[in-house]
Amino acid sequence: MALSRRAVLITGAALGAVGATTGLPAGTAAGADHSAGPVGGATFRRLAWPFTLGVASGDPDHEGFVLWTRLAPQPLAEDGLGGMPRRPVEVRWEVAADERFRQVVRRGTATARPESAHSVHVELAGLLPGREYFYRFQAEGHTSPVGRTRTAPAPWTLPAALAMGFASCSHYEQGWFTAYRRLAETEPELILHLGDYQYEYEREFGPNRPRGHEGPETRTLANYRQRHAQYKSDADLQAAHAVAPWAVVFDDHEVENNWADEVPETPDPDFPARRAAAFQAYYENMPLRRSSVPRGIDMQLYRRLRWGRLATFHLLDTRQYRDDQACGDGYRDCAAAGDPARSITGAEQEAWLLDGFRRSEARWDLLGQQVFFAQRDRDAGPVTVTSMDAWDGYVASRDRITRGWVAAGVRNPVVLTGDVHAHWASDLKLDYADPASRTVGSELVCSSVTSGGDGFDSASGSHPWLTTNPHLRFQNNLRGFVRTTITPGQMKADFAVLPYVSRPDAPAYTRASFVIEDRVPGLHQTYDRPPAPTARLAPGIDQDRYTVETETSRP
Repeated sequence: MALSRRAVLITGAALGAVGATTGLPAGTAAGADHSAGPVGGATFRRLAWPFTLGVASGDPDHEGFVLWTRLAPQPLAEDGLGGMPRRPVEVRWEVAADERFRQVVRRGTATARPESAHSVHVELAGLLPGREYFYRFQAEGHTSPVGRTRTAPAPWTLPAALAMGFASCSHYEQGWFTAYRRLAETEPELILHLGDYQYEYEREFGPNRPRGHEGPETRTLANYRQRHAQYKSDADLQAAHAVAPWAVVFDDHEVENNWADEVPETPDPDFPARRAAAFQAYYENMPLRRSSVPRGIDMQLYRRLRWGRLATFHLLDTRQYRDDQACGDGYRDCAAAGDPARSITGAEQEAWLLDGFRRSEARWDLLGQQVFFAQRDRDAGPVTVTSMDAWDGYVASRDRITRGWVAAGVRNPVVLTGDVHAHWASDLKLDYADPASRTVGSELVCSSVTSGGDGFDSASGSHPWLTTNPHLRFQNNLRGFVRTTITPGQMKADFAVLPYVSRPDAPAYTRASFVIEDRVPGLHQTYDRPPAPTARLAPGIDQDRYTVETETSRP
């Protein structure tokens, strides 16, 4: 039986990452080989297999997308340069209408330079809208795995559907990235990654660490480059990158836990240099456009993607411009959280977002962002105790954004969120203190890929916060991702979970499904799979305490 396009792509990505431990594919010797070839009049040793980090595409529009790869025959090299020589390398690329490259529509060359860790970003335009394409790279006699990507539909069209998945929080040490492979197997047309793509911590040992980080806690450019390379060497992650274009935003662990603008978690005079190094490595390793090239400690990350008239994605940055967390961070009853002067987006980004609401002609406006948007009060009494790292710590900022989409008449606002290592679904309100306040939007929160380890299943509705916060509609502590199908008439969200991540190759299944209907704000649950008796919440686990510790303790 012939393999499907998906199977070909996923298998190819896996072969490209066989050497995730050594950094080399099976049967390839370490380092460069001794065959010589002329380059610019000089003679160099030919590179060993350089495509150990796979391929990726991203930020599609109706004319094109970004193609990415990074050359690294030894990806775990301590200097962060992937075993590459300190010279430019010419990389050829091809884009075709078919996976066998019989109909090549574009080809060209790019230069992988040592000062960019031999990464390549090819920004294409002039392609046909709403089309599927395939791409590959060649360098010094080697050919990369094949990736699949697509252009967005034409701006004036209303597509029949968009299959989109989103994920976040992939801690390499705390589990296997099987969720990425299962997401790839759903054949999405677009993938959003909402932060914590990699973690900065040094290697830790213990029974809940099935595999380990290389190198120290990331602080230097070499550290961040090495860490990104270790994550990119994972076959499951490569499969997800190869199957569809991605749109990415960072959260905190791409730099340091709970950083806020120029304020680190703990005092650190070297934090500006650390932030600049993290930003540079992030750009080098992501399929981002030239508009996101960092300039020192600054990086333009908030932006919009449009999928015809069906959906507009407003991708936010809630780290780089935020005020420091109030009341020392953590879960607090904190008056300062309501200070109107406090912002999680900064004034410029907030104005950009509100203007986008006013100009939107999309059927669905989707905010792809990092931290919990709806209120989550953990106190059952009169005191409000919420997370200072989430939008709860910036109440006025959240209120301005919510009222902004209401005032603009946004047809279907939906917030997409990561960060908290659990699936959640919630209705969004103008006044969370009043349960009768009308619903004005919805929030879908994806669990982690691995962060927090295996987790556990529990009966829907059993988390105590759902009782004290009736706008919270669903919660589950298993790992996984969210897959959505967006049509003009509705948005369907399936919360996919894995029973374990401490071992590879776990199955995935739908734990619950919700539908948001066009012009009907709020969530309607359409499916719920009760937990198996062996997978239910273990006796003695306090879900309130578990949730707070999972979100605030070092993972």
